[in-house]
Amino acid sequence: MNKYTKWVSWVLQAIVAIILLQTLYFKFTSQPVSIELFSILGVEPWGRYLVGIIELVTGVMLLVPATIVIGATLAVLVGAGAILTHIFFIGIDFGGDISLFLLAIAVLVLSAIILYLRLKKDKIKYTKNK
Repeated sequence: MNKYTKWVSWVLQAIVAIILLQTLYFKFTSQPVSIELFSILGVEPWGRYLVGIIELVTGVMLLVPATIVIGATLAVLVGAGAILTHIFFIGIDFGGDISLFLLAIAVLVLSAIILYLRLKKDKIKYTKNK
């Protein structure tokens, strides 16, 4: 992985981690919007805490070099789950605002790019060892 690719990956990892970690405040402090969302899904409060824990673990894994690929994989799954939840259960414009949906798209797309960059690096490393 060249310096440019590594730098891009770290910037994307930081962006995704920030998105995931900033949402924890709303989930763990029982903000009304978070309670409303998980009530609609029928998983309040345990679902809110579970998703918050998964996002916390994912955000941290994106920042630890040994767990970046696992963290990016989890982030893709979290983003995809959020997008599907918006489309099928709560609507794209939950509460008249599409920002949560757009953040989910950002998490999915940026995490997929991180995975591509990191796995491409591993593939190159693997083929050089043959």
